[in-house]
Amino acid sequence: MTNQKNVALRAVADRELGMILAIADISAAPERVFNALVTEEVEKWWGEPGVYTVSNWQADLREGGRWRLDVVRPDGVALPASGEFLTIERPNKIVITRRYDWDFPVLGRRDTVVTYLIDPIEKGTKLTVRHEGFGEAIAAAYEHADGWERYLGWLVEYFKKM
Repeated sequence: MTNQKNVALRAVADRELGMILAIADISAAPERVFNALVTEEVEKWWGEPGVYTVSNWQADLREGGRWRLDVVRPDGVALPASGEFLTIERPNKIVITRRYDWDFPVLGRRDTVVTYLIDPIEKGTKLTVRHEGFGEAIAAAYEHADGWERYLGWLVEYFKKM
């Protein structure tokens, strides 16, 4: 998936801060976007055959609650990821910890923090994602910036089909 059609979809890694900032305009109300990010609905849009898909989403949707999922590679290998909900302000803000429960190249099992800001705009929602905690693993931050563009692209396309 390319970002050629949606100029309002962009992810940039900041080397000095060790973080990523990603933004997308989504043609759905904030409540719908919020639900798509924190319920089993993630399995419907997150991923693409030939890249990876997501399965086994589980979430205890409360501050301090845990979440987990499996990232399934095209060869069928499932790689678990998990974290904790730090902040839930329905429908405008979600803050989670995120970690791979396997040795992700250049990042390992480091906990990072992802903040989703979900703001209403005239034609739906502006979703801003801040992913921080990469520290010295700047190569992982650059790789994840590309990943956030794919992720947001999948979410944008999911809502376009509705």
